[in-house]
Amino acid sequence: MPRRAEPGRAGRVGGPASVRVALTTWLARPLTSFHLVLAVFGLLTVLGLVMVYSASSIESLANGGTTYRVFQKQVIYCGVGLVLFWVALRVPPRVLRRLSPPALLAGVVLLILVLTPLGTDMGTDTRSWFRIGGVLSFQPVEFAKVALVLWGAHILVIKRAMLHQYRHLLVPLMPVALLMFTLVMMQPDLGGTIALGVIPLALLWFAGAPLRLFAGITLSAVSGALVLATTANYRLDRITGFLNPDDDPQGANFQARQALYALGEGGFFGKGLGRASAKWDYLPNVHNDFIFAIIGEELGFVGCVVVLGLFATLAYVGLRIAARNTDPWIRLVAATVTVWLVSQAAFNIGYVVGLLPVTGLTLPLISSGGTSVVTTMLVFGMLANFARHEPEAVSALRAQGQDRFSRWLRLPMPDPYRPPARRVRAPRSAAPAGRPPLRAGRPTGAVGRMVVHPLDERRRGRRGAPPEQRRRGAAQGGQR
Repeated sequence: MPRRAEPGRAGRVGGPASVRVALTTWLARPLTSFHLVLAVFGLLTVLGLVMVYSASSIESLANGGTTYRVFQKQVIYCGVGLVLFWVALRVPPRVLRRLSPPALLAGVVLLILVLTPLGTDMGTDTRSWFRIGGVLSFQPVEFAKVALVLWGAHILVIKRAMLHQYRHLLVPLMPVALLMFTLVMMQPDLGGTIALGVIPLALLWFAGAPLRLFAGITLSAVSGALVLATTANYRLDRITGFLNPDDDPQGANFQARQALYALGEGGFFGKGLGRASAKWDYLPNVHNDFIFAIIGEELGFVGCVVVLGLFATLAYVGLRIAARNTDPWIRLVAATVTVWLVSQAAFNIGYVVGLLPVTGLTLPLISSGGTSVVTTMLVFGMLANFARHEPEAVSALRAQGQDRFSRWLRLPMPDPYRPPARRVRAPRSAAPAGRPPLRAGRPTGAVGRMVVHPLDERRRGRRGAPPEQRRRGAAQGGQR
């Protein structure tokens, strides 16, 4: 005898299907991008503070007499970064775009000044910092990255109607980028140059540059990297150590080998917070460049997967914000900063696990590094701001009022995107009276749109008319 359906169970979906439906429904909400950015930002910040304290406690105790020396600096930088995060979240995108040219000029000036006696090497071989008050430091290349993103997107959007021509696609973006590369390499800072080089490539990619252009740029970049690697002994040692991992275990390959030992000792669940042995001076720079190795040793494979999942979520939400916005400048900036942060994390994790040569790039929001943390928080503020300017988010906020997080942060109501008024270009030479002006060709965009004569409009209208009506219109035109 067939079993009768229980009341209330009809139409109910269970198991993975219900989870998929709930996730799809949540992702379709207007403010999902905004909440995802806040969640990833909060989790990475908290995880970074915990791991910096755990990784730096022994070194801080040995050098400063307290386990909080490096951690206190990180907290100060996070405080400054939170202020900039809130400011970037409140400033309208049109204001950020308007400030991009002076920001780029300031970034170039700072890169020049750091090469003068005003800059310092902070005990390393690179003159890359400004010392502030004898305690804090500022690395101008991090600010220059943000300025290049904002200004580069601004230039490409202005010239979007002419980007099919190489001279408009590459100039002035690439000359300015090459100038900044040169200034950073004069410090010299190979890691900063690599991170800076990702930005113009991402801008050109999302602006629709042809693939053959990237083939030429990649060939030039590889050639330049080989030249730079052979001009400094320490960079050459890193390359040869990566190609020969079993050679010189106490020299060039010491850090890479110790990082792999730390990851291996962590196992699946790790030893527990504070119990890593690599931070007892077995692994230099453990709280900065190699903090992912401490995550692997203390939190194990599970902790590493959580970190990878957070950056994968950042990649998803950043590209989602770019795809759902209608402002072309926001689309370019959101996609470019997402690629920049995720690629920097990939470079850092790549050389910790032995897949890439050591480059000295930090793990965003997790590694100890003042200027990097502040700049990354500023970028997250811009991403959250762009998420609130998605058309669906603007409509929901204006119709239903501010959400809970917006009220807590005292954020202004976002304005909908209004495309700029289309500009028309007058003909270069005046046409004879009574005749329509000649058109040079089909317009390629709003900037290149030509003035159309009313007679041309009548002719266009007759093209779709029946034959009898077109003959009648032609006869009337001849009588005139």
